[in-house]
Amino acid sequence: MDDNNQNSQQNQQEKPIFETVSVDQESNANIGIEEAPEEYVDPKQTNNYSYNNLPPIFQENKNQYFLIIFIGVILFFLFLFLIKSLFGKNKSLKPVNLIYWGLWEDKQIIQPLIDEYQQKNSNVKIEYIKMSPENYRDKLIARSKLNQGPDIFRFHNTWVPELKEVLAPLPKQIMSNSDFEKIFYKIHQKDLKVGNYYYGIPLMIDGLVLVCNQDLFKKAGIDFYPSTWDDVSNIVPKLTVKDINGNIITSGIAIGTTNNLEHFSDIFGLFLIQNGLDNLNQLKSKEASEALKTFRRFSEPPNNFWSEEMPNSINAFVQEKVAMIIVPSWQILTIKSINPELKIKVINVPIIPGSDLVSLANYWVEGVSRYSKNQIEAWKFIKFLSEKENLTKLYEIASRFRLFGFAYSRVDLKNILIQNEYLGSVLKQSDNYISLPLISRTFDNGLNDEIIRYIENAINSTIQGVSYDEALKTADQGIKQVFTKYNINY
Repeated sequence: MDDNNQNSQQNQQEKPIFETVSVDQESNANIGIEEAPEEYVDPKQTNNYSYNNLPPIFQENKNQYFLIIFIGVILFFLFLFLIKSLFGKNKSLKPVNLIYWGLWEDKQIIQPLIDEYQQKNSNVKIEYIKMSPENYRDKLIARSKLNQGPDIFRFHNTWVPELKEVLAPLPKQIMSNSDFEKIFYKIHQKDLKVGNYYYGIPLMIDGLVLVCNQDLFKKAGIDFYPSTWDDVSNIVPKLTVKDINGNIITSGIAIGTTNNLEHFSDIFGLFLIQNGLDNLNQLKSKEASEALKTFRRFSEPPNNFWSEEMPNSINAFVQEKVAMIIVPSWQILTIKSINPELKIKVINVPIIPGSDLVSLANYWVEGVSRYSKNQIEAWKFIKFLSEKENLTKLYEIASRFRLFGFAYSRVDLKNILIQNEYLGSVLKQSDNYISLPLISRTFDNGLNDEIIRYIENAINSTIQGVSYDEALKTADQGIKQVFTKYNINY
């Protein structure tokens, strides 16, 4: 027993002694456990509390939250921008209606370009109206003053002085002067600039060319085409055929009269500029008298290569009764539409031997009315038409309906058509055009038509025996009155 008692006491000493601890004393009892006590935060110091005091895992979550919020804000604003771009842009633009008066192009030619522009600018609606050329200029001015005219209209290169009260200047934010001068020809720059502004954008260029009947040349045994007036003088007798009474059966060239010669005033103007006169303020000069003499000598004795008894020069050429005529290139369309089988050769106008190439300009321009309420939008559309791809489209569309379109107004498109059998010479002469208000068939009932009447009277008076000097002196007096009427200084 003693041994048992001793063992029992030894075991009790080795076992841990557990004391009963009351609930109230539990917290105090925990002090005996070897753990770091929780840090006490004084509520009065909570303003100094910072996320920086958080453990690292909470720092990473904080940065992720900020990044997610930032990306969300960016995406939200991108979404708003896309919605506005897709649905809000057209609604915010003011509707614009433009009236466009054309002259020579049918609606089916210009409408595809209008449709394309409207697709890109859905707030813009353009109505194209092909006008009759008769009294067109008068209608343009009168209706514009009543706010019933067009926003965009076509006008002739010689009309700028007549349309001062209607033409709006080309805004430089649409096309600067330097850009205009890089894109278009020198003749466009000279004709369309008043002061420091341009007053139109050309879509074409044209001027006088010489058109020859190839079969008549071959029949006469002539194997070259004239480049100078000396060449013309040498071959015209060979091309001219007369009956035994001296009446002309086939003429070598149509020059020298007025009543049956289409574009007689243009041709006389050509002689003026080739004699060194670039304006009509010098009709009393020796050079002007020489120009009239050269014009008339083809129809005067003893030559009589052309006469008033011949048919209208265009009809005579179509009927192969004249071998050469001088016309603007658009008349080739007339000739070939009447006689498609006619073989023709289109070349530069003849020049005085030893002189530079020069020809008379005759083209049309697109302008904007100063009475238009939508001038900027109107200019934007014309600029669109003048762009390279759109001018080529316009030419291609026109060529579906007729033999060819108009020669491009842009210098950078010159080489595309310079080898064209009908328009090549128009472009070869493009750097050598001069403008004079002597252009027939503009139907302006103004500057050109009034001046042409004085020139016609001068030419006809020489047929009656009046001297060249005296005829031009009388014409000069009348033309100066026309200049005064339109406030022109030539």
